Amino acid sequence: MLVVGGCVTFYLRQQALDSAIAQAVNNVEKIKSQTANLLRVPTDNSNGLMFDKRLKEMANRRYSGMVELMNAYHQYKDFNEYTQQYREIATIRFYSYNPTLVNNLEFIPVESSTEQRQWFQAALEGTAINWFYIQDKEDNPVHRLSLVRQIPFPEYNTKGVLMIALSQTELNHMLSKEPFETLIADHNGIVVAATDPQSVGQTLADLHLGFDVQRAGKGIYEAKINGKPSNIIVDELLPTSSVTGFTIISVFSTEHIVQGANRISLIGALCVLAVLIMALILITIISWLITKRLQRLSYELGKVASGDFHVVSSVEGRDEIGDLSRRFNYMVSSIRQLMTQVYEASEHNNRLELAQKDIKLKMMASQINPHFLFNALESIRMKAHLNGEAEIATTVRLLGKLMRRNLEIGSGKTTIRQELDMVRSYLQIQQFRFGNRLIYEVNLEEQAEDMSIPPLNIQPLVENAVIHGLENKESRLR
Repeated sequence: MLVVGGCVTFYLRQQALDSAIAQAVNNVEKIKSQTANLLRVPTDNSNGLMFDKRLKEMANRRYSGMVELMNAYHQYKDFNEYTQQYREIATIRFYSYNPTLVNNLEFIPVESSTEQRQWFQAALEGTAINWFYIQDKEDNPVHRLSLVRQIPFPEYNTKGVLMIALSQTELNHMLSKEPFETLIADHNGIVVAATDPQSVGQTLADLHLGFDVQRAGKGIYEAKINGKPSNIIVDELLPTSSVTGFTIISVFSTEHIVQGANRISLIGALCVLAVLIMALILITIISWLITKRLQRLSYELGKVASGDFHVVSSVEGRDEIGDLSRRFNYMVSSIRQLMTQVYEASEHNNRLELAQKDIKLKMMASQINPHFLFNALESIRMKAHLNGEAEIATTVRLLGKLMRRNLEIGSGKTTIRQELDMVRSYLQIQQFRFGNRLIYEVNLEEQAEDMSIPPLNIQPLVENAVIHGLENKESRLR
């Protein structure tokens, strides 16, 4: 926010400066145009007076006495009519070398002191128009911007100098509405018009603009005026038919222009500060609420870690912490269920172990009985063999073999050959029982002897065939 505020402030300041410079340039152009229009009035009047016959006669006539001269002055009202007709003109004077004239503030004889003045000498150099701010100390000083030009009279081989002083009120009024300090100076650097009337008559050097404006020429400059950074816009004006012109200067303080931008920046900074304070308060409150809930959840987790699985989290809410609390409760419930299942499985395993131990004891006991039975059968077989009962001895041997084989069979696989050996033993025993009533024949292909099959698959078929097919019949069975 601070970076954006700084960028916006810089942009606003630059925009304000650019806008002020553009406005000042436009104002200078406007002043330049208005000044040219104002100066056109005395210029046109001077052009008219240059060829005025009545002025020529008035300036070159030799008067015999004061009465004749006063009558001539009384009859010549042109200068007075010009000043009344044009508000831009304050006074009109004509300086003549006619020795018969006297100073009536309109027609003034040329004196030696007058000839030494700069404006007078400049006027004598040609008929072009010169513009001067007249500061001469006379009985009736002008102290105004004045048009000065030579009026030649070739018919009389004489000449004079016409001075048309402009109205200072009109000049100041033209600049009074300018938003920036604006000056108009003649070619000598004397201020002829200004927004501050107190500056009129002073030189540019007296105003301390910080550099030589006239030497710098037309352009836009930056300087410190009275210790304040300022912008200075300089333009030049050369009126029609003139050999001397004017310098138009507009000065505005950078601080004054960017005051609005600075005010906006200050308001923005205060707003940013207020937002940051509010955000800090909200963050503190939210952090406290979150920390309090997390601490409660951490306490409940600690109880679970210590072995208490009957804890129920009371942290509520629709946020992540509330969701974590619900999952915590689900986790604790799942742990309790798992512990119950583990306990039940442990009890079941204990019962299985006890059952297995019991089975082992029973198996050990069952292993004793077959050994006793096989020993007894072997004793009977040997007794029958010694007594010459070969058939009984063979039958007893087959019966022991069949029983031992059945006890040794587990859940594995057996071959067809081994299965058929048991079948032969079974059939031989049954043949001892039934005699000639049972006749059998076992055939097995050689390639099928080693094929694996589940045990006791063929013998039950043979037993069923003997039991259901022979026991209830008197005839021979094959």
